[in-house]
Amino acid sequence: MAGIGFELRRLSRSRTYTGLLRAYLYAGIIGSGPWVLSILAILVLGVMSLGLVVPASKISDFQTSVTWLIALSLIYSGGTQLVYTRYVADRLFERESGRVLPSLLGMLLVTTVPLFVLSIPLALWLLPGTTPAYRLLMIVGLSMLNIVWTLTVLLSGLKRYQGLLTLYLLGYGSSIALGLWLGRAGLGMEGLLLGFLLGQVVIIMGALALVWLEYPPGQLVELDFLRHGQLRLWLLPAGICFNAGVWADKFLFWLWPGTGERVIGDLHASAIYDTPIFLAYFTLIPGMAMFLLRMEVDFVGAYDRYYHAVREGGSLSAIRAHRAEMVVTAREGIYDIIKIQGFTLLALMALGPSLLTFFRIQPLYFPLLAIDTVGVSLQLLVMAGLNILFYLDRLRLAAAITALMLAANLALTTLSLELGPLFYGYGFVLAMLLTTLVMLATTDRVLDKLTYSTFMLR
Repeated sequence: MAGIGFELRRLSRSRTYTGLLRAYLYAGIIGSGPWVLSILAILVLGVMSLGLVVPASKISDFQTSVTWLIALSLIYSGGTQLVYTRYVADRLFERESGRVLPSLLGMLLVTTVPLFVLSIPLALWLLPGTTPAYRLLMIVGLSMLNIVWTLTVLLSGLKRYQGLLTLYLLGYGSSIALGLWLGRAGLGMEGLLLGFLLGQVVIIMGALALVWLEYPPGQLVELDFLRHGQLRLWLLPAGICFNAGVWADKFLFWLWPGTGERVIGDLHASAIYDTPIFLAYFTLIPGMAMFLLRMEVDFVGAYDRYYHAVREGGSLSAIRAHRAEMVVTAREGIYDIIKIQGFTLLALMALGPSLLTFFRIQPLYFPLLAIDTVGVSLQLLVMAGLNILFYLDRLRLAAAITALMLAANLALTTLSLELGPLFYGYGFVLAMLLTTLVMLATTDRVLDKLTYSTFMLR
């Protein structure tokens, strides 16, 4: 995240409203760009193809297929993303930038080949009765999205934001254009899926080019990260549990009798839950902008000053002052996230029914949309706390909290489904609330004992 911090720091120092607006815009797009653009691409492809390229039933097949691809690939790659990012951060700290691209290619090789092999029986199991072409596209798509998510994490460290945003727009723009063209060429739903995957190829090739330009390699492929002691393995369960915890309620609503239905093969969707929850995630954009500005600019600045004083032999009073500054910036960042998401929720309560009507979405979805918006706002607070724990190298605590998040979402969402429609969404909200409270208490304790643990436990 260092590159984001550098760029946003420069923009946020501007004394003009235009400069501050640019800082928030960059932060919002960079923080939420990949998943927002992917969701938009799926929706736009579906809307533009309706009745012109493929029948309405096939649009649902396409959207469900891509949603499952995104969910499974994020869960699979969640741990390796964090492990690799930490490995690269250590190499850059040691001024070994020439090892970034070779280790990236090595990591992609190590993670993608097993996934491709695993995808073959998975496709045969989950996609009975579908065409061989469709199954092949799903197998390839799962591996490609794994590469995209890994590259996206690394791209977050680059400083060339014009090129980065252009890359995302080109990739998802290509997905839409190629999907429509292939659909009209008679390939139907498979054409839409192939177009989406070709857009991912654009992102992958462009991302590799950006990494090559930023970190020229010393060799082609490197597997040094596999040596004992090179990887922070507690990041692996932390990343997997976090992404599984994010998707747990969705899977339960998809597979639960009465809320989910089979769409294509054994892939399910939930007409009741999918629209509100995915709309709710769009309300994270203002909070994500605030999250990046306050955490990756203000908190990181205080963090750097604290550890610089520790490494360079600063006085105890200076070290304590910098620790206090870290606490203040962390607290203010969390307060600001709460405030901006609170304003977003109020705006949704006031304008939500009208917006649903404007986009021809049934107003019956609004109560569940409001509940889910509270849940995703709490999820952002969990992310803020995890961010602090990762910076302070409290990886076991981070893994434990993400495991709590996963277990709570599974248990409480199941309970809400058992209780009936009036309780839908409350399981997700209560799970995120519980995780947030534990996260805040844990982070407070870690920051309170930071100076002691820095000197006495190292």
